[in-house]
Amino acid sequence: MSGARVSRRSRPFVALFGVTVLAALAGSPARLAGQTGALAGLDDYVTAAMEAWGIPGLALAVVRNDSVIYAKGYGVREVGKPGAVDTRTLFNIASTSKAFTAAALGMLVDEGKLSWDDPVTKHLPGFALQDPYVTREVRIRDLLTHRVGVARNDNLWIAGPFDRGELIRRLRHLPQASGFRERYGYNNLMFITAGEVAGAASGMSWDDFVAQRIFTPLGMTRTTSRMAQVLATDNVSGSHQRQDGKVVPVPRRNYDLIGGAGAIWSTVDDMAQWVRMHLGHGSHRGARLLSDEAIEEMRTPQVLIPIDSVGRRLFPGRHLNAYGLGWDVEEYRDRTLINHSGWLNNTRTQVGFIPSEGIGFVAIANLNVSTLQQALMYRVLDALLGAEPVDWNALYLELDRRSQERSAGTRASLEASRIPGTSPSLEAGGYAGTYESDLWGTMTVATEGGGLVLRYAPEFVADLEHWHQDVYRARWRTAGDGTSFVTFTLDERARVTDMEVEGFGAYRRARGTTP
Repeated sequence: MSGARVSRRSRPFVALFGVTVLAALAGSPARLAGQTGALAGLDDYVTAAMEAWGIPGLALAVVRNDSVIYAKGYGVREVGKPGAVDTRTLFNIASTSKAFTAAALGMLVDEGKLSWDDPVTKHLPGFALQDPYVTREVRIRDLLTHRVGVARNDNLWIAGPFDRGELIRRLRHLPQASGFRERYGYNNLMFITAGEVAGAASGMSWDDFVAQRIFTPLGMTRTTSRMAQVLATDNVSGSHQRQDGKVVPVPRRNYDLIGGAGAIWSTVDDMAQWVRMHLGHGSHRGARLLSDEAIEEMRTPQVLIPIDSVGRRLFPGRHLNAYGLGWDVEEYRDRTLINHSGWLNNTRTQVGFIPSEGIGFVAIANLNVSTLQQALMYRVLDALLGAEPVDWNALYLELDRRSQERSAGTRASLEASRIPGTSPSLEAGGYAGTYESDLWGTMTVATEGGGLVLRYAPEFVADLEHWHQDVYRARWRTAGDGTSFVTFTLDERARVTDMEVEGFGAYRRARGTTP
């Protein structure tokens, strides 16, 4: 996903973890055809890198010239439990699902059921955004390229108590964050909408379409977009975070609502077949799923992505950095690299391939902050391209260290800005009530045990503690959800009129709830 967070979360330093994990690092039986050739030493590199990151479990697969030349699982599915990760372990593949949505729409383009440049309203007549001009002009291509310009607001799908139809209906209240087609601005909500377009044009749900038209033909037998199926399946990876210097398991959540933007669960065995299809230019084992034209359109740069300081430092010779249709399109060692990362349910995924060389890669790890997957992709690509070796893992570990330092500095700055010695303007009951938002729905604040409790949905409940003045810090009760800040606004009669919740936006106090 690239995935989103409910609120601020601490990111403590990596610590060594339990004997159970270290004992399992030898991993599962695997196809290791590359170990004696270009990929010699990869097994030891992965094992050492996982220990450096504190990653409980990881799986990866490498494809070359329509063959899976390496596939292996490492470590455990959950810290403290013996179940090992293997190549059939299910992980939430998060935003790498976006390419499946683009492929589904490409199939419908091939069949003449839609065009990349159809207005979204042609297929979803009830679709509307805050700006009538944008509503009228937005095309399917815009949904797939992160250039609509609406606010990201990921907590709508993370926490919202809606189905996809209601979520899309509420988009008319979503603020415009930048100009329409002005720049690249990553947005999961628009990809959820794209999935629903595929459903409307095909006459079935997005979930059924990708299952019947992609998973089944490719033999992706363990892949699903439905949490109910995940819960009924064995060999599923857990989720982990760093907390207080330790890697700990955290609850897995149902994110079916994210649909075409990130709902898919898969294995590296299955994802290797997906990569084979792309390296086969739309064909797999003699069967064509997508036309040459659709494949090329998905790989064609559609919107430029500015290269940030980190990108310039890691890839000084890179000139192309863009987004296609559901894929990042980048220059790597004078070749075109098609790839995408994803983060959801505290799991991280990386998928990439170089079409001109017939090389593909997928890796998934069950720790929220790990970017080892990217490091492994570049290491494998370098090995198969015959490039000079680079210790990509060391580079990404250093980036993580700097990120943790910045986070620590931000926390320290926040604590320093707190005004000491202040009290709330009102007694606790004065803040209690129902708060409403056209976009977000309803939140409630209630007095419980002498304190205040914030509720949005069954899984999103927080205890409020006074920060300063009329600002409270919300500590979410679900492990790993961290904290948010809640700011109350009072009128001239010392009555609460509005509430701003970090990550959830502004709410007005409902009539009849003022004491």
